Amino acid sequence: MSEQPNDAFVNPIDKDKVAENPGLLPYAHHAGSAIIRPLDKGRIRGNAMTAMYDQTDRQMEQLRQQMETLMQQAKSLDQRVRISEIIYQAEIPFRPVIHHIYYLYLRSSDGKHVLSLIAPGEWGRKKPYDYVASLRLLGDHTWEILDGNV
Repeated sequence: MSEQPNDAFVNPIDKDKVAENPGLLPYAHHAGSAIIRPLDKGRIRGNAMTAMYDQTDRQMEQLRQQMETLMQQAKSLDQRVRISEIIYQAEIPFRPVIHHIYYLYLRSSDGKHVLSLIAPGEWGRKKPYDYVASLRLLGDHTWEILDGNV
């Protein structure tokens, strides 16, 4: 057999039906190719937006709860300051000790407050003062209201 140098290889496949880079095609290029489905960009975007709203709503709820806690702490501190002002303007016939419980009374005759070691139930029949609140002296020299309404 002899080869003829003038005979060039002729590709029997039509050039219009062949891709240069078939791996880059956005669709399957032969029967054995993997199935390629187009992306549903609307669904992907919708899922991402739903997840984003859910996450930000959770974070906003956490911030709201933290703000409520801070507001409660601020109100408690304000209440401690107000009661402390009343007590330090009251008549105190002894030196209060930190973490002990004391009782605040209102003297009807002159409208002044009196701090006492005697509980409302310990006075006997005749109570010389009107009971206001039970209090505890805290380490920062503010007062915590245990019972009563001030």
